[in-house]
Amino acid sequence: MRWGRLFAGALLCLTPFMGYAEAPAVSQAATMPSELGLWLSAGKDGVFSIEHCGNALCGKLVGMDYDGEMPKDVWGRAECHLWILTDFVAAEDQKWRGHILDPRSGRIYQAYIWLSEPNVLKLRGFVLGMPLLGQTETWTRYTGGSFGPQCKMPPQPH
Repeated sequence: MRWGRLFAGALLCLTPFMGYAEAPAVSQAATMPSELGLWLSAGKDGVFSIEHCGNALCGKLVGMDYDGEMPKDVWGRAECHLWILTDFVAAEDQKWRGHILDPRSGRIYQAYIWLSEPNVLKLRGFVLGMPLLGQTETWTRYTGGSFGPQCKMPPQPH
């Protein structure tokens, strides 16, 4: 009986602190990468889904604007659901560093992604480990309709 009272007393003493145990979960949710989600490429001809892949972020092509046959990569694979952005890990200054595949040439480049505004993602691909030798694209968060069979994008308003 004595242990039961001690346990109950300890539980009552800890009750005010129980709300604090939930605080880390809230702060973790607040620090979830907002780079996650659907992004419309600079040319407005592709939509990428950026998502978790282990401890990194990765992006696959989920929507394409094309006529006729589905585009294929250099190895003859359909580009629909092809992983283009891989192994992006947190780097300095709110940026993620990883790799980007050029499906037409098969070359893999180093890259950074980061948010310049809440719904604007910058992607800088570069060679030789030198961001100065690269090119930056601006992607916007995708808010369009759903994709048709084989990653076909719905018509875009002009």
